[in-house]
Formats: sequence, structure tokens, C-alpha cells
Amino acid sequence: MVLATRESTESATQKHIRKLGNPVIALAPDNRLWLFYVSVSIGGWAGSAINAMYSDDLGENWSAPKQLITTPFLNISTLVRNAPVFHRDGTIGLPVYHEFLGKFAEYLYISPAGVVVDKTRISRGKHSLQPTIVPMDEHNAVAMLRYAGDTHHKVLASRTEDAGQTWSEPYPVDPANPNSSLAAVATPDHGLLVALNDLEDGRFRLRLMGTDSGLDLWKPVIDLDESPDPDGNPFSPEVYREIIGDKFLRSSGPRRESLVDEFLANLDQRVCKDHGCDFEYEYPYFIKSDDGLYHLVYSWNNTFIKHISFNDAWLEEQL
Repeated sequence: MVLATRESTESATQKHIRKLGNPVIALAPDNRLWLFYVSVSIGGWAGSAINAMYSDDLGENWSAPKQLITTPFLNISTLVRNAPVFHRDGTIGLPVYHEFLGKFAEYLYISPAGVVVDKTRISRGKHSLQPTIVPMDEHNAVAMLRYAGDTHHKVLASRTEDAGQTWSEPYPVDPANPNSSLAAVATPDHGLLVALNDLEDGRFRLRLMGTDSGLDLWKPVIDLDESPDPDGNPFSPEVYREIIGDKFLRSSGPRRESLVDEFLANLDQRVCKDHGCDFEYEYPYFIKSDDGLYHLVYSWNNTFIKHISFNDAWLEEQL
């Protein structure tokens, strides 16, 4: 099912639309299914706006797209990346970020009708973005941010004690961050699970890490995907095709064996450059469903979206 196109977004917003991206879908406690996504009318991603749609029948039918009004200046440069938070009063907390004249993160309050009613700044300065928010209770939450500056090269963290009305100044925590996105969820023991590229440079390994609520103790859980080269060095096209073809089959199963040739035929333009071919696992999106399953999706070598699911029993075995 196609939920949104450039044409449908143009028709609803009465604006020219160049491209769409960053879809975020989440189920509210009232069983309304929300979809937030980014559209670009002018320039690159810095010229983005956020659109919202909803379904009251679990995705069978959808409302028309409605553009959120998030800034007074032409309503541009607001993007969404990670899962929303559903507050007890029915409002939606949406972590967003800006890329126009600097990078910074905010927290939007959206009414049940899909109207922005308030927003607060998470970042200090202009070098952090793509916040992932983990509620710890009704009032307390942790935000973790991608760092895009030249000082820390670490994940940044911020806290709220008033349901997002104010946020502490972001500070670096243990895992490295090579200017890449991350995603986190809470665990039953009041800790956090974080999917990230725990690297100084590159995105050749996606790791699942566990930490306590204070973000003081970090422990690797499992490497979800990684390059065969421990330093992430590129491979020649010939060697790369053999390795990634095998990875594709192991990730996709025998049902997709017939697709290997088609997959390999499209590699050059996606992952191979003049210096060689890279492995890249990036842009995780992480939720825990009401049935207790964790669901993680991420970009797999710029060619597919990979989905992994597990439960607390599996997690206990890894720890």
C-alpha cells in the first residue's frame, strides 16, 4: 500500500514537493495510527517540513496529509526521525530537529487533532540533531542525540523531569558517535537499549548496547551487522560482491535466492565509490510493542531495510 506520494502531498498542502523522506509510524493508546514524514519543497533537507496523516482502522484508510506548522519562517527546516511519545493527556511528543543555519533538536507538543501547540528546545548550540526520546515514567525521560560537531565525537544525552517542558544541557556519554543517528527504548529493569554506530568514524558496524537509567554503565549486547574488516576498510568490487551476496542470502533466506543477481547488479551506484566498496548499517528505528516484542529496523548497505525482532528472554540470554 502506498500511503503518500509527492502528488498526494502537493494536493493536500498546495505546495510544490521535490521529494519525501524519513517516515515515522506509531500507534497511539487510542488505536489511532499516526504517520509523520518529511517533504522538501525547496533546496535540500534543510528546506523540509513535516506532514502528518492518521488512520483509525489500523491502516486500511488514511486521512489526507496535513503539514505541521513548526516555524514562523516559511515553515521550513524541521525534520522527524525517531518515534513519538504519547502523553497521558492525549498530546503527542514528537522529537524533531533542524538543519537550516545549524543543527539542533526540539520537542514538539501536538494535539490529538494533529496541531502543534507548543515546542521546547533540547539542544544547546548548533551541533546536535535527530533526538531519540525514552520515557522513564510519566514525567522523566532521557533524550539521546546524534553529535555533528568537532569536539566530543560521543553520543549526547539530555534529561527532562517535567514531561518535556524543559531539558537539561546535553552532555557526552560513553559510546562514540561518528555523526550518525541512533535509536533507543526502555527495558523492564528501567534501563535502556540503544542501537547505534559505536565508532569514531564510519558506519560499518551497528551495535546494540545496554545501559542503566543514569547512562553511566554501558555494555555491548550484540553486533547486529558489521563489516568483515574490523577497521571498516573498503573492499574491491570483486571481493565485495562475493561477501555481500552471501550476507544478502543469510539475511533474506532461501526464498530470495532468485533476487541475488538483481541485487548485485545495482551495487555499484549505491555502495561502491572510487576508493572501493563499503559496508554501511545505519539509521536505526526502534520500538517495543504492546506484546513485549522489540522491533528494530535499519538501512542495510543502502539497498534494503532490515527488520529484527526479539523479546526479553532473548535479551536476558545475551546479557
